[in-house]
Amino acid sequence: MANNSQLQASDIKPWLLPPPQDYIFINANIVDVEAGKIIPKQTLHIRNGRIISVSTANPTSTEATVIDCQGHYLCPGLFDAHVHLCAVPGFTDLGKAFGNPNDVHLLRQPYYATQMLHRGFTSIRDCGGAQLALKQAIDDGVFPGPRLFLSGHALSQFGGHGDLRGPHEPGACCGGVHENNALGRMCNGVPECMIAVRDEIRRGADFIKIMGSGGVASPTDRLEHLQFTGAEIQAMVECATNAGTFVTAHAYTVKAIRHCIDNGVRGIEHGNFVDPPTAKLMAERGVYLTPTLIAYAQMASERWAGYLPPESQEKNTQVLQSGLEALKVAAEAGVTMCYGSDLLGPLTRAQTQEFALRSQVLSPVEVLRSATLHPARMMGCQDRIGQLKEGFEADVLLLNRNPLEDVTIFDQPGEHVLGVMKNGRVYKSRWSALPEDAAVPVRV
Repeated sequence: MANNSQLQASDIKPWLLPPPQDYIFINANIVDVEAGKIIPKQTLHIRNGRIISVSTANPTSTEATVIDCQGHYLCPGLFDAHVHLCAVPGFTDLGKAFGNPNDVHLLRQPYYATQMLHRGFTSIRDCGGAQLALKQAIDDGVFPGPRLFLSGHALSQFGGHGDLRGPHEPGACCGGVHENNALGRMCNGVPECMIAVRDEIRRGADFIKIMGSGGVASPTDRLEHLQFTGAEIQAMVECATNAGTFVTAHAYTVKAIRHCIDNGVRGIEHGNFVDPPTAKLMAERGVYLTPTLIAYAQMASERWAGYLPPESQEKNTQVLQSGLEALKVAAEAGVTMCYGSDLLGPLTRAQTQEFALRSQVLSPVEVLRSATLHPARMMGCQDRIGQLKEGFEADVLLLNRNPLEDVTIFDQPGEHVLGVMKNGRVYKSRWSALPEDAAVPVRV
């Protein structure tokens, strides 16, 4: 019988990748998102998946792979702070995107995650649906995908935005996870809300997402509905805080946003009807805002006519019309905003188009910060991801154009994102001078 002390990690997990190789990128223009400028003619040195230096020094290592960037741009990997991996493609309407058996959506999520990584998103924050097993599989290298931050199930009251039951379906005696609802978990009353938070954290949640108002995709609530009582929200916030994390809330209206932040919520998702006084309050309290404009624009487009059920189409029109104005209001108040797409099913192909929408209101550097610096800070990883600095994870995009001049270049990743590196491994290359090196090894 084999001695377990002699077993290697790769014996137990044969899909584990070998240690990342060292890289030296020379003749690079570094995109400094914090300073909002380009640092020309730099050398970026990567070892063991981390950046060990950014300088003008000539490479000295004889073991590293040297990549001559030829004046191309090196940018931090992108961070989409609002996705739903469980809402997989393959269905003709929104109801089927969310309400399908666990095995169906779970087996499609690897494809979904890989596509996001290849677009340049090296980190994502799932706001309802993705589970710990998926995160662990990506971390272990079973299949490629972005670094994943989880909320587990989004928490909803009965009849709230996370309750996918129609008005004629029967109720239940208590809250919990219901069959074919990967998105949400229902809880009513302080005790159930506390149980739900603690249980989601037990199951691997990095943060807690609650439904604070009505939503577009839910069948029985209105946008203006307040969801959860103040006591329920306070209890969920306290449980999350005790576990060292925070609560973010789906909320559209001013009344809902204030209801959530007055009871301790640290993040607002969507916020399409925010007004100047409320935006000012958010800025003062350090509440993050993650708008998701591209979701409404896609659902309203002729291409996806009929994808939304009739009861959702009118609500979508309301939030679409107010979205850009809310973005301007929040920016003028100094609210810290994060990039979010919130696209469902096949609409996820438009993930990068949020850049173009935000560019109608914000400068390129502010849009880029929302997709790098700000979500990293929101998730407490500002000293690890979101910038190209010494000691940071080597999440690097190789670009052929300057994103501080035109941030919409990310909407054509096939044309402008020449390479995608995560943790020091090249997962996608569209340039012959940068070979991919993240294939899962075959061990026989």
